[in-house]
Amino acid sequence: MDHVIAQLREQVLDAARQQHTITIEGGGSKSFYGNRAPQAASAGVALKLSALRGIVNYEPTELVVTAWAGTPLQEVIEALAASSQVLAFDPPAFGAQATLGGCVAAGLSGPGRYAGGPVKDYVLGTQLLTANGQVLKFGGEVMKNVAGYDVSRLLVGSMGMFGALTQVSVKVAPKPQEVCTLEFDLDEAGALALCHSWRAQPLPISATAWQATAGIAGCLSVRLAGAGAALKTARQKMGGQLVPEVQASEYWAALREQKLAFFNAPSLWRLAVAPGTPALNIGPTLIEWGGGQRWVAAELEATTVRRVAEQAGGHATLFRFPAQHSMPEQGVFHPLATSVLDVVKRLKHEFDPQGLFNPGRLVHGL
Repeated sequence: MDHVIAQLREQVLDAARQQHTITIEGGGSKSFYGNRAPQAASAGVALKLSALRGIVNYEPTELVVTAWAGTPLQEVIEALAASSQVLAFDPPAFGAQATLGGCVAAGLSGPGRYAGGPVKDYVLGTQLLTANGQVLKFGGEVMKNVAGYDVSRLLVGSMGMFGALTQVSVKVAPKPQEVCTLEFDLDEAGALALCHSWRAQPLPISATAWQATAGIAGCLSVRLAGAGAALKTARQKMGGQLVPEVQASEYWAALREQKLAFFNAPSLWRLAVAPGTPALNIGPTLIEWGGGQRWVAAELEATTVRRVAEQAGGHATLFRFPAQHSMPEQGVFHPLATSVLDVVKRLKHEFDPQGLFNPGRLVHGL
């Protein structure tokens, strides 16, 4: 891959000399996500990472996989599956062309985040192509690495604002021995109360999702994962209706990839709120992660929905909106506190002093 890195490096250096902006392109499956590029960026350089493809190192007994950033996400998933292992944060692909680097740069997790945790908890090491043409290496391939600052986690969800990820090392997890899904007919308040009560109990819950359904107040789906004995005990304690596994598997995949009818709405807000937050009552809602993540399919004023999110101890992102609609004045992501913004500006200046990479994609105006 040395020749590919050399070509990318020359592209970056040439863009720096000509003061052109750089748009990082992986598989393009998440091109809708984030702030729209400023007009000036249209004359910039597209840095395509698709040639950086392949698994560099994977030793199942070490529970770590290292791959080039342009490696298709599905290729990584299939390699892990052959050894009965998975990406525990359950990343959405949003298309067959999704890459591992794009998955890390976007920082998005699927339903399995409820038990597995976020992407940043699994990224052990990264390599980053910076504005001066250097490839910097952070972290490594071990679970415990205390050498310097944890820059690898900083790059998770950074949307390429600091540079282009070229290689990533990710911690993986064993595939659960057994899984099953239970359904409960409940309204929103009842579902939230039940999910909140389960938090204090040692139950093998790996995912939850609630949404209103035609004919009934709503349906709460709960996926259990673990040893057979643990699932049997949990089912007896929780109750609910067992869902056939084929049907359940299709549902969780459709939820992760946003192929449910709920996600067909033109505008979609994503709210992260504190556990125990009651119903928000701001529009059609789908709830994940035991109540911690709320999807709202409605056209809402940014100031209104962000105020609601802040009152619930969280934040709100305009995840998707029609092309003909203008972007919120402060961007699609929840505005950063002044102290945090100052830190981000300093980091941006250190990694990318000319402001070349993905201008404004994550932080509006930066």
